[in-house]
Amino acid sequence: MSLKIGIVGLPNVGKSTLFKALTKNPVDINNYPFCTIEPNIGIVKVPDERLQKLSEMSQTEKIVPAIVEFVDIAGIVKGASEGEGLGNKFLANIREVDAIAQVVRVFENGNITHVHNKIDPMDDIEVINTELVLADMETVAKAEARIEKEVRGNKKGADKQLEAIKKVKATLEGGKLANETPGLEETMKDENAKIAIRDMQLLTMKSFLYVYNVSDIEMELPEELEKRQHVKLDIKIEEELIDMTEEEKAELELKSSIDNLVVAAYSLLGLETYLTTGKQETRAWTFKKGSTAPEAAAAIHTDFQEKFIRADVIRWDKLLEIGSWGKAKELGAVKTVGKEYLMHDGDVVEFKI
Repeated sequence: MSLKIGIVGLPNVGKSTLFKALTKNPVDINNYPFCTIEPNIGIVKVPDERLQKLSEMSQTEKIVPAIVEFVDIAGIVKGASEGEGLGNKFLANIREVDAIAQVVRVFENGNITHVHNKIDPMDDIEVINTELVLADMETVAKAEARIEKEVRGNKKGADKQLEAIKKVKATLEGGKLANETPGLEETMKDENAKIAIRDMQLLTMKSFLYVYNVSDIEMELPEELEKRQHVKLDIKIEEELIDMTEEEKAELELKSSIDNLVVAAYSLLGLETYLTTGKQETRAWTFKKGSTAPEAAAAIHTDFQEKFIRADVIRWDKLLEIGSWGKAKELGAVKTVGKEYLMHDGDVVEFKI
């Protein structure tokens, strides 16, 4: 499955530098069919030490990691929802991503101008989120008008759709993100409400990860920043590390923290990884936490879900301990599971279709 994270932020906060640092290690995209890469999209591998260990056990010819696509979206400015800056272009780009990584400037540097001439992380967050909320309010207003007509026409389920839309509208009018709507999870249990909310494709219904661009990743931040789902990065250091050798990094005692963002982005949407291993390749496959075996198998091909019969499964560390798939089967350590089995992160699998 393809996972896209949109990198957003005000101008001059380190957004494009972060994108450069993220994509410094190109991934062989030939391993990913139907993958057309635009200039502002970077393919980044999800760090996973299990792949190398399983590959050595299987004497694999190639390793294929799980990936995240990062999209470098043009800087957002105040008034963007009304057409300022790149206006609708940034809105269209954000609609296409699965989650939002918002870069927030925390560092002080008199040589780098802040668009508002002051360093105020919470104010910057407020500016970005307000523009997204305003854009969503326009979307909600159109949906509300359309569904009200359907309610008057007694269309089945329209009343539940309108009720859900009004709940989201109230949240947005209160200046909060749509994903903060009270009782949202319960509301979404109704299929009609779920459809209404999904069809609006609201920007602020996406998951948010805040990337604090700091001068010291160990620094304590105000509670209002710390309580948000976030990672801290010294993006300037990450940029400098791009062209350094391993020896230079060791000598200067510098280490990249960029993997923290990749891992956080991957887990942000509740994603996990199962593994396949053999002589030809050892590969990581992405699935939604809580997926059944057939649902997870769809990551390989839709046929694997539709034609699923059973799956042979073993924990990756147990397989390494035994030393081979064949021996693990002989010892009865590989268990055969059916359609109801819930996949776990780190399962090594062979599907039968």
